[in-house]
Formats: sequence, structure tokens, C-alpha cells
Amino acid sequence: MLVAVGSLAATLWGALHLHTLLLGAVAFLFFAGFLKSRRPKNYPPGPWRLNFLGSFFHLDLEKIHLGLKQYVKKYGNIVSMDLAYTSAVLVTGLPLIKEVLTHPDQDYMNRPLSPIQERVFSKRGLIMSSGQIWKEQRRFTLTTLRNFGLGKKSLEERIQEEAYNLTEVIAEEKGQPFNPHFKINNAVSNIICSIIFGERFDYQDAEFQELLRLLDEVTYLEMSPICQLYNFFPRIMEFLPGPHHTLFRDWDKLKSFVSRVIENHKRDWNPNEPRDFIDAYLKEMAQHPDKTTSSFDEENLIRSTLDLFLAGTETTSTTLRWGLLYMALYPEIQEKVHAEIDRVVGQGQQSSLANRESMPYTNAVIHEVLRMGNIIPLNVPREVSVDTALGGYHLPKGTMILTNLTALHRDPTEWATPDTFNPEHFLENGQFKKRESFLPFSLGKRGCLGEQLARAELFLFFSSLLQKFTFKPPENKKLSLKVRMGLTLSPESYSICAIPRT
Repeated sequence: MLVAVGSLAATLWGALHLHTLLLGAVAFLFFAGFLKSRRPKNYPPGPWRLNFLGSFFHLDLEKIHLGLKQYVKKYGNIVSMDLAYTSAVLVTGLPLIKEVLTHPDQDYMNRPLSPIQERVFSKRGLIMSSGQIWKEQRRFTLTTLRNFGLGKKSLEERIQEEAYNLTEVIAEEKGQPFNPHFKINNAVSNIICSIIFGERFDYQDAEFQELLRLLDEVTYLEMSPICQLYNFFPRIMEFLPGPHHTLFRDWDKLKSFVSRVIENHKRDWNPNEPRDFIDAYLKEMAQHPDKTTSSFDEENLIRSTLDLFLAGTETTSTTLRWGLLYMALYPEIQEKVHAEIDRVVGQGQQSSLANRESMPYTNAVIHEVLRMGNIIPLNVPREVSVDTALGGYHLPKGTMILTNLTALHRDPTEWATPDTFNPEHFLENGQFKKRESFLPFSLGKRGCLGEQLARAELFLFFSSLLQKFTFKPPENKKLSLKVRMGLTLSPESYSICAIPRT
């Protein structure tokens, strides 16, 4: 009997002891989380936060850029919106945005990495790297892009040729409804591919179409709710099914493709006659064999190539898809573009960059597509590299900075009709007018390194498409401006009719 009672008592004590330990552990974690989440002295104000989640539950993942408007109105132009994995601050208003993007001491030059980005990019490449690696990779890439045609007539001719190919492929639809998504993706991607891979890809190339599909999928999946949960609880999410595993598999497939292309280049590589970006990078690697003092290695080659492939395809392609959608929804604006193209270029020759100055209305329409399309609404994030001050607030080292381009491009004090598609925003007395509060390519040393290429592509592709076609909604169908949220804001999948102009 005594043995039984003693055994029962021991069991109860063990259970109680375990229960006490668990409660203590949970209490400790919440206390530690509370201490970690306490705002530093003179930190920007913002909505209240929860341990481990920060301000995450305040965000609407379907329209983050729009939902933040209420917090700017309540707290001002510098708002703290902390996430579980980092402290974040939203910066609104042109003066503050310019201070962040062009800070002379380069205090805002680094890139923060979420757990997903850490796993995919490992602080390498062009977009997500920081410090010396970023400086070396960017400097080399800018020089190489210029060597392979950036700003030269040869690249313009390449874009014109691809624009012609695109119009021919679209003409095959014979005015019937079609989805322009991957046709435009293919055409735009062929320009950057000719620079980095030394070749273009046919519109019927099955392998390349699969690459474009993967690129589109990773762009969309990374902002999905489940993938964002991975950023908050990476160790737990590793063991749970979901689209985050699809995201990582897609990136692995894209890396494998680039690796195969690199291996093919090595077989017939001639350092004295570089054919493309990869050849030039292999030469740079050979000139810097000591990997302890140089960032030029195969991992950075793969990631820099992927960065160029992604940025050189997704942003311009998405902007053009928004452009065709707006033209179909605003036929009176499309008619004015047609009239200007017919007057300046006609139907017998291709549009050229030399025509741009004589086509202010078409140029204004393209800029208004960029403003309203708003494809990178909070810019690419920055990270504070040292403790610093902004607008009278203290920002500790490591704080993520989001620059509110959405508010800038919809500011009612800057734009006559901020929420309406209106090319007159970029016109004055019939001439094209630049706007200081227009920063779709960002600003400063970490601004888009492909801005010049993107501007050339947008003008030549858009004017070529509008020269040949009138874009209309399918019969008895209503087109929508509904957004698909991803790394970029793209239009939801749509079909459109391209009616040949005669």
C-alpha cells in the first residue's frame, strides 16, 4: 500500500514538475519577447505589437501598400511596423524618401534579408547583397552591361527586332481573345537573355516557357500568407507542408538552369572574346583567383545572373501588361496614342528611341502606366547599417526601411487626379514634363541599375504594339484592374483582343 501511494505521489510530482517547467518556459519566452520588442528610446511610433509577431496581424497581405495609409495618417511620415524577424520603419513623403535613398554617408545602403531570402540568396548577387560584395558585383555588372550594348544602337536594334517578333506572334491570334502574359514575358526576357546568356529563346521553346512559369510562380508565392509564416517561424515551417516548399524547389530549378548554362559556356570559353555576361564574369573570376579577397566566384555568378534574369524580365513585362490593360479600358487615350504614332512614325517603319522626344503623349502614357501600375509599391527594402537619426527619431542598426512609393505616386498635393489614369500628369503645354515625385526606379546608388534598358524597352515595345494593334476587351467581358499581390503588383490574369490596324 505504501509503495503504491509513494509511486502515485512520485507520478503526481513528476507531472506537476513538468507542468511547472513548461509554464516557466512559456513565461520566460514571452518575457524575453517582451524585452526584445520594447521600443528603443525615441523610436518612431506605430501600432501596438505582439510578442513574436510584431505588427504582422495589422497587415492585409492582399493589399499591404493600401492598408498602411491609415497608419501614416495616424502616426505621421515615419511609422514603425515591426515584423517578427526584424524591426521595420515605413518612410513617407518626398523629402524623407530622398534622404533615405541618397544619404551621403550611405547609412541606408544595406539590404535586410528575410529567412526566405537568406535561404535563397545567402547575401549574394546584385539585389540582396550588401557591403563590399554588392559594390564589386554592381560595378562589374554596370560596366559589362555597357560593353554588351546598354545605351548603344546595337541594343536598340535588338529590342526593335524583338518587338517585331512579338507583334508577329500576337497577329497570329487574328483579333481573338488571348492572354498576353507569357508572350510579353518571352519578348522582354529575350533582351536580357541576349546579354547574359548570349541567345534569345523562341516563343515555342518548351524549356524556356517552363522557366518563365517558374519565374512567375516564385514572384507570386513569396508574398503568400504561408510563405510569410515561414519568415516568422522558419524552423517550424520546415516540417510543415505548403507552398514554401514549392518556392524553394522553383528557385533550385532556376539555379540549376543557370548552372547548366555556365557549364556549357566553360566548354568553349575564350577569355579574349567574351560573348555575354557569363563569359565576362568567368574572365573576372580567372583574374581574381583568391576568393578570400574577391567576391567573384560561381555562387555570385549564379545569383547575379538570376537577379538580372528576374529583374530584366518581371518588372518591364508587368508594366507592359498593365499598359495594354489601361489602353483597353481607356479607348479615348489609346486613340490619341495611335494618332501620335501615325503622325510621327507612320505604318511603314519601326518606332525608334529617336522618335521619343517627338512623341510626348505616348511617353506620358507610359509614365502614367508606371505611376498607376505601382508594381513595387514599397520599393526594395533598405537596412540601416549604423545607429542613425531620421526625422528626429532614433533608428538602431539593423532597422529595415520601407520607402512608401505608393503614397508618393498617389499624393493629392502632387497629382491632379491621383487615383485616375491621366497622362496629363506628365504633360505641360503639350510637352513631356518630368516629375520629381515620380520614383518607380528608385533613386541613388542602389537605384535600378537597368533603368536605362527598361525605359528603352517600355517605349519601343509599347509604341510597336500600339502601332500595329487596337486593344479591346473581349466581347461581353469586363476587364478588371484587380491586383495580384507578389514581389511585384501585377494585373490578375486577363484576356484581351488585339485588332490589327490597317
